[in-house]
Amino acid sequence: MSSNYKILTVLVALLMWGVATFSQANGYPNLIQISGGLISGTSSQDGQVHIYKGIPFAAPPIAGLRWREPQPVQPWTGVRKCINFGPSPMQAKPTPFAVYTSEFLIPASPISEDCLYLNVWTAAKGPNERRPVIVWIYGGGFTSGGSGVPIYDGQEMAKKGIVFVSINYRVGIFGFFALPELTKESDHRASGNYGLMDQIAALKWVKDNIESFGGDPENVTVAGQSAGSISVNCLVASPMCRGLFKRAIAESGAAFLNGMISTPSLTKAEEAGEEFAHSLNVQKISDLRAVSAEDLMKKNYPLRGVIVDGYVLPDKIAHIFATGSQNDVGVITGWNGDDGFLFGKVKNADEFRSDATRQYDSQAGQYLEYFPSSTDQQAAGSQLKLSRDLLFGIQNYTWALVQSEKSKSKIYVYNFNRKVPATPEYEKYGAFHTGEVAYAYDNLSFENRPWRKVDFDLANLMSTYWANFAKTGDPNGSGLPYWPPFDTKSFQTMQFDSTSTIEALPSKAELDFLISRIKIDQELK
Repeated sequence: MSSNYKILTVLVALLMWGVATFSQANGYPNLIQISGGLISGTSSQDGQVHIYKGIPFAAPPIAGLRWREPQPVQPWTGVRKCINFGPSPMQAKPTPFAVYTSEFLIPASPISEDCLYLNVWTAAKGPNERRPVIVWIYGGGFTSGGSGVPIYDGQEMAKKGIVFVSINYRVGIFGFFALPELTKESDHRASGNYGLMDQIAALKWVKDNIESFGGDPENVTVAGQSAGSISVNCLVASPMCRGLFKRAIAESGAAFLNGMISTPSLTKAEEAGEEFAHSLNVQKISDLRAVSAEDLMKKNYPLRGVIVDGYVLPDKIAHIFATGSQNDVGVITGWNGDDGFLFGKVKNADEFRSDATRQYDSQAGQYLEYFPSSTDQQAAGSQLKLSRDLLFGIQNYTWALVQSEKSKSKIYVYNFNRKVPATPEYEKYGAFHTGEVAYAYDNLSFENRPWRKVDFDLANLMSTYWANFAKTGDPNGSGLPYWPPFDTKSFQTMQFDSTSTIEALPSKAELDFLISRIKIDQELK
């Protein structure tokens, strides 16, 4: 060992000792240096996990930075206390509804355009441990959501050896708004996907800073649910994400097939943006940026979500994957048994059968075998099942088909079928949309549900699979039921329930039918 190396080692040790001494003496626990400056955090009650909330990863996207690509964070002096979640993105005030109690919602305040913050949970003892990282992206239909939701807590995953990061991104008109003038002012001649660019900026921040938290910047898994899952699908497809993550977890959402999920072209999005601007009697983008956030939200902006802008998304998702242009990463994907939603009036049995005959003609009989309607109650159930398949099932199933046939990396497919315990009036919601998240990240900590031992066992099983996958790309491990990768010979999937089993995909026939019909309809158009 050279004398220079010995001197350097001593200096590093003294520096670490000095930081720790300064931290404790000045009331700053868990002091860490990141790209913006020094931050301090808190610890879990048992002292195992260090927690940092509300870390800025980009400049506030306000005033002149509204509808611009996220800009570098402004450095600060002194120590920034990161002990509370940053503001959630601009959206309507969250209100509990149906089965979605407060554990599934962001805090009522603060809500602000100044929202580009992230949070880190780590049980690492130092910066050299290089633990695997999960970066969590929330759902909310691209119009709501935030990282401060209780079921997104990262403490239990940190105890399983993961550095868990949850991020904010802009939603609604603030995150997905295109306009010819915005496209013209962009260096990339694109506009609209500001929410996706926020996610990419957060991933770049993780690449540059996560080692300070004991994380491995070369072993990052990006994960999300619903709109967060669609986001993951887009990030896997985007050339801007080369080298930013190694694996992906996509729960209930992707954008392979047009229909109930759509990704408009930049031209279509710009047209919608112009109509919206005209409704406000605003001509210039500078004037539109001066309109208050509250006034913008009073008007209905018709588009929701990502745009094929030619920059973040250079093409339709299906074409990017078909040509092998996506980031070839390992994937876990799946959907829930009761993922569906009913919009508008529920059709009775006669109406449902009549619509089937009109829409499917000679194939109506086959369609009604998959979605029966002998009674009004059965027809209502079939409509929920159809909604589940069209919104989520066909999307994530198509991802599994394409990945298993054309990618080098493996894909693991699940269905979540556990009927989430609830108060009696909510039992009808079953394995509802988002219900799996608290299990997958071991967050069955809220008290207003009658949890049973099977629920805690299932949460431990799922979260262990998720953690193993983040560590190695394979969810399997000692003491776990073997979960085989998906392929187009056996179609094996993990069926998560009170008892979890491996089965050939139960809904394969109906999904194949719906996909074939969508492709026929698109060809006719």
